[in-house]
Order: sequence, then structure tokens, then C-alpha cells
Amino acid sequence: MTDWEQCYLDGQTPWDKNAPSPPLVQWVQRARPSGRALVPGCGAGHDVAMLAAAGVDAFGLDIAPSAIARAKNAYPEHAARFVLGDLFATPSGWHGSFDLLFEHTCLCALPPSMRLDYEKAAHQLLRPGGLLVGIWFINPEMDPGETGPPFGIPVDELGALFSATRWQVIEDCVPVTGYPGRVGRERLRVLRKLA
Repeated sequence: MTDWEQCYLDGQTPWDKNAPSPPLVQWVQRARPSGRALVPGCGAGHDVAMLAAAGVDAFGLDIAPSAIARAKNAYPEHAARFVLGDLFATPSGWHGSFDLLFEHTCLCALPPSMRLDYEKAAHQLLRPGGLLVGIWFINPEMDPGETGPPFGIPVDELGALFSATRWQVIEDCVPVTGYPGRVGRERLRVLRKLA
């Protein structure tokens, strides 16, 4: 498992593009979501701040203290929205309390062996009928011999992970926007939690 805190301390955060995910911004502008939302692995908080500005009651969760400090420093008006914690050990009061989960770089940061744990955590946190809005990294650009993170997830594996017995796909497309170099390598898939 990567030491994310050390990455922040060393200034090795290439995933931080100093802006929210362009496909997520586009989806929010079109879908106009509302309710209580969580961004797991929120990093420097760009997605959380964008969601809050759009009227979503959004919170960010990250395991790295320096990520939370960076988010609070960058967005002091939203400081209370950034929470230090572990996605796999959330307070019981959070269970079933979110209308939306926004995935942007959390799943691809986890070793593939933890993907089932991620699915279980997302399912536990969302209320029945809640949405998991994901910008999934399907095809990250890797150097020869590099194994990740990021760990891409092929579309068929994404479908198997979020099975039809627990999730309903309500949107699915390849975004036409993205960070430089990412267009065509991500997938927007919105999943509804079944009761």
C-alpha cells in the first residue's frame, strides 16, 4: 500500500491537477445533483469545493493528514467539509447517510485486491437509491514495467465489481473532456444503489 502521507510530504502528488475533474464538472453542470455527498480520497479538495459551490452538501475524506491540511488551506471557506479518516473504517453514523458518492481517483489508487472492500464501503455509505458517480480510470498511461498506482480497471471488471444484484447502471459513457492526456482513458459510469 502506498504511503500517501509521505507522497504529500515529499511533494510527489502528480494526481493533483489543481482543478476539479473536468468530466465531473460537466456531469454536475448537466445533472444538477443535490443532497449529502462524500468524495473518498478527496486529496486537495478540488472536487469537494466544486460540488459545494454547486449547492451539494459535499464532504471530502482522506487518509493523509497533509492532504486534508492542503484542502483546508486551499479552500478555507469549506474547511469543515474536509475530514481525516479511512474509507474502510468510517463512523457508524455515516452508514446509509449519503445521497451521493463521487469517485475520481480513489479506486485507482487502491491495490486491485482492495476493490471488493471499496464496493462494500460505497454500498454501506449510500442510502438505498443513492448514486455512485464515478470517473473511473480505465486505461492509465503507464511506463514499461510500471504496475501502479494508478491501477486501471477494465470495463468488464468494473461491471463485475458493481454487480447488477446490488447496483443499477444509469449512465455510462466515455467523457469527451478531461485533464490533458486523459481524454478517452476514463469512463463516466453512474450507479444507483439497489435496496
